This record gives sequence, structure tokens and C-alpha cells, in this order.
Amino acid sequence: MSLKLYYHPLSSFCWKVLIALYENDTPFTPVMVDLGNQAERAALLKLWPIGKFPVLRDEARDRVVPESSIIIEYLDNHYPGRTRFIAADTELARPTRLRDRFYDLYVHLPMQKVVGDRLRPPGNNDPFGVEEARARIESCYGMIDREVANRTWAMGDTFTLADCAAAPALFYGNMVVPFGDNHKNLTAYFERLKARPSFARVLREAEPYFAMFPK
Repeated sequence: MSLKLYYHPLSSFCWKVLIALYENDTPFTPVMVDLGNQAERAALLKLWPIGKFPVLRDEARDRVVPESSIIIEYLDNHYPGRTRFIAADTELARPTRLRDRFYDLYVHLPMQKVVGDRLRPPGNNDPFGVEEARARIESCYGMIDREVANRTWAMGDTFTLADCAAAPALFYGNMVVPFGDNHKNLTAYFERLKARPSFARVLREAEPYFAMFPK
């Protein structure tokens, strides 16, 4: 296969790309990377010196494409399918990219701050930073709840890049800061995301690794 995805099945940003690949049944070879394995880490660093996944390698086009949003846009351009993740109309594409950034920067990254703090050695925790992150997530939940009140998906009736970003961010976000009873629209949107076949497949494949998630 032309496409190889370097990833880990528990990684939330990898989920984002997997959703896009599964949406369009795009053929690819998954290459699972254990960052604790010196050889596998070295192989990833050779492709992308930053050393973070996901990374897409396109053998046919001789391209290495890092970063989840960029990978999905690359797939949209060069391997399009029935689901188009970014509209050709720039006036529609811009708010979609904004929603993608919103979920990545204001839900996803604060969630990772909370989870990352659980992995710190005793005595090196950052309770103030964690509380800030939780507050940011809570404020975002309120925004999302209002936005999806009359929408099927993040941008309306069409599944887009924004939904690929929302699914993993909300899945893990709900684990560290539960939605609660005050966000019924958000909860309903998240249930639609989980029922989407592409995301449901990602969750099934990740399930054997959930025990690794820090409590």
C-alpha cells in the first residue's frame, strides 16, 4: 500500500486521523510505534525529528506528512472519498478549520494537561495548572452545548474535519472532566460521534489498550 500511518492505538491525535481514513475506507498500512522501544522510536525520529505521532508516509508521492490536521487535509486533497473533510469553498472551509483548532487547542490540549499531570512523579504535580485546564474544558463544554443544539455535526449536516477533531477530544475529555447533566446537547452530539462507524471502529481497536490510561 502507498500509505503508511505511524501511530499508537491509544493516542487521541492518532484517532483523529484514523477516523478520516476509516470514513473513506482509504487503504493504508498501520505501523504501531512504541516510543519505549529504541528501534521504533528511532524509525519515527528519522521520519519526523519532532518524534510525535501520527505521521503519514506516502510512498507513491514520496511525502512525509506529520500533524493530524495536515494529514487529513492531505488525504482530502490526494486521496478523496465519499466524505470530504474540508469544503472547497473558502468561506465554508475557514470556520471548519477554526472548529478543528478549537477542539485541538482548547479541549484536547487541556485534557492532555490533566492526564499528563497524573504521570508526573510524586511531588512534581501542578495542581494550579490542572485546575486551569479543567476550567478551560468546562467553558468549552458550554460553548459546544450551545453550538450543537440544532446541528447533527460540528458544522451542520455534514461530517467534517471538525468532527474528526471533536471525537477523541470529547472522549478523553469526558473521562477527566465529565459532561454532567447541564450539557445535554453536547452529550447527544458525543453519542452520535460514538455511533459513527469510523469512530466506533477506532474505539473497538483501542479497547485492549484502555488499561494503560492513567487513572
